[in-house]
Amino acid sequence: MERLSVFLDVPLAKTTGVPMDAYRDDPSPQKVCLGHAGCQTDCAETVWIPPVVQRILLQIPQDPTLDHEYLPELGIVEFTRAAMELIIGKDSRALLDNRAGGVHTIGGTGAVWIGAEFLRRWYKPSSSTPATIYIAEPQMDTVGSIFKQVGFTNICLYHLWDPIQLMVDIKVFLKELQDAPEGSVVFLHAPEEAGLTTGQWEEVAAAMKTRHLFPFFDIPAQGLASGNLDRDAWALRHFVERGFELLCAQSFSKIFGLYDERVGNLIVVTKDNETLLRIHSQIAKQIMMTWSGPTSLGGRVIAMVLTSPALLYEWKQSLQTLVKRIMLIREKLKEKLRILGTPGSWEHITEQSGVYSFTGLLPSQVEYLARHKHIYLFPNGQINICSINSRNLEYVAQSIHEAVVATTLQDCSHTRKNVD
Repeated sequence: MERLSVFLDVPLAKTTGVPMDAYRDDPSPQKVCLGHAGCQTDCAETVWIPPVVQRILLQIPQDPTLDHEYLPELGIVEFTRAAMELIIGKDSRALLDNRAGGVHTIGGTGAVWIGAEFLRRWYKPSSSTPATIYIAEPQMDTVGSIFKQVGFTNICLYHLWDPIQLMVDIKVFLKELQDAPEGSVVFLHAPEEAGLTTGQWEEVAAAMKTRHLFPFFDIPAQGLASGNLDRDAWALRHFVERGFELLCAQSFSKIFGLYDERVGNLIVVTKDNETLLRIHSQIAKQIMMTWSGPTSLGGRVIAMVLTSPALLYEWKQSLQTLVKRIMLIREKLKEKLRILGTPGSWEHITEQSGVYSFTGLLPSQVEYLARHKHIYLFPNGQINICSINSRNLEYVAQSIHEAVVATTLQDCSHTRKNVD
């Protein structure tokens, strides 16, 4: 008699993001995925890659000086240094005092994982209770799962985006920070697509300083919110200037088009160089047990661009072109919905910035789009603006209009039945 599989009890994992299996299996020629992870060009699902990056990718394999040896656990020093200077600033006191260091990781997700695991082992704000982790609602399924997997048990939501008013609710967020247990870790996404002002970031920093909260920044797309690299790094730089010890997960997939290379950088900012050296030694040990060392190609490409004034200028120009396209798509989508007379206000589409956008669509409207219009997006109504192009803009706007109108009529009908 043949024995049953020893893996019989393994459950099927639930999908928490865009239902990609349903999208791939959908035979409709009109199908649209509004939840791509990266930036596309206007040519449907073609990934956007800066021209300067494409050239360097062709040059590097011809470099006779490359020996293809394993990299050290902490990665390419030229890459981590240039990446830190890009986001913290070359004149940052933390860099000048040698109390900020980078760790070359397998993508931004790898930076979050290594940072979370380090905190679980070594961050002890209280001798009696483990640290509480605060994560924004849209990131709970992804980032929250990482913190849970490494062993944190006290994981709480914080609310920044008001889905009813379709705007940032800074008062609620500040209240949650003020009520957080001292020493809690707060996972901060910056630059916020929702659009925190510099004054609001100052309030957040002040509240966290008062409660001795530990910042863990996630910066996946520096430059793609405003088109200005320094402006998009303002929040992190402000926290560093305020004297916070912190971690920051830095990703380069979107801004360099290097999705398959998985290049990330975990930045550690401490009080002094001695502490940084000890932390780096422990993280190097973690990496040796996790993936031994990072891959080299993506890190080399980024280091070459960031350390060459000519290549850096060309890359910045490419970023600004992409940002202008993102802003134009936002404007056109809002205008299409206005012309169609779609119920509700759609000003929030252009009041946000960056690659992703909260649409304000309800779960019933998201379901309608998938079932009737073959359009797939995140369950919370969030979309990747770069998934919209000149070929599908009209169809996407018309479909959103139909979804809003249809579900509004259903709600009215249901209300009348209850009254009768």
